[in-house]
Amino acid sequence: MSFLAPNEIAKTVSTLGEKKGKMSVGKLIFPGLLAGAYIALAAVACITIGAGWVGDWAASGLNKAAGAAAFTVGLILVVVAGAELFTGDNMYCAVSYLDKRTTLGELVRNWVTVYFTNFIGALVVVTMVYLGGFLLANGEPSAFAAKAIAIATGKCSLTWAQAFFRGIFCNWLVCLAVWMAVGAQDIVSKIFACFFPIFTFVLCGFEHSVANMFFIPMGIIAANGSVDVLTVSNFLVGNLIPVTLGNIVGGGIFVGLVYYLMYLKGADINLKAKGSSD
Repeated sequence: MSFLAPNEIAKTVSTLGEKKGKMSVGKLIFPGLLAGAYIALAAVACITIGAGWVGDWAASGLNKAAGAAAFTVGLILVVVAGAELFTGDNMYCAVSYLDKRTTLGELVRNWVTVYFTNFIGALVVVTMVYLGGFLLANGEPSAFAAKAIAIATGKCSLTWAQAFFRGIFCNWLVCLAVWMAVGAQDIVSKIFACFFPIFTFVLCGFEHSVANMFFIPMGIIAANGSVDVLTVSNFLVGNLIPVTLGNIVGGGIFVGLVYYLMYLKGADINLKAKGSSD
């Protein structure tokens, strides 16, 4: 077979989650930094495409679809090239913890380390984009800057509840993408497994904590105080916290817990019972 069956995916995810949970902080740093940078680079592509649409086209579904397609490169790089992404690890470590292969302390160590290294990786790209002159064109604010401000303003204008539930939807889809990519046995299949769920979550306007670690700081810098809603406190408290919690629920519960209950809980007991009756 060119792909794993769902129960085989569950076993593989549990095994990989155990390995991730047992990785030391030092071993997680570079993979975490890379994942944050990869998602940020995808966000740069998303903004760049969006900045090229003008007039009525700027608010069209085609504009959103083009940006969503560009953003898929972030998870593709994480999955194929290798990196540690907080949202994906929400699922991996949840499954391995429920399967009693990872302790609560190991789960927390992974999530905290990967979360903050993702944040640093994203901010490094923010800095490089700023220094690279993306926010200016002939001495004036660029179309890239205008698009970055518009995206960040929209995200920071969400209520706490809206951000939370959009975070659930987002990581439900992200972790389904990762889940299917685990089941794929070749690179092309892994790319397709990543593409469609990520395309869907971006197109629908769902909220990804690591992506927002780039989008909102980029918008704050581009706005330079000209937009009231774009403040560091509003970013952290009004968006990042509820989105992060929503991502944990979406990945850890809607995917991790559900598939654990479907394919792993009681699996050994059922296997023994089957063997004793043969």
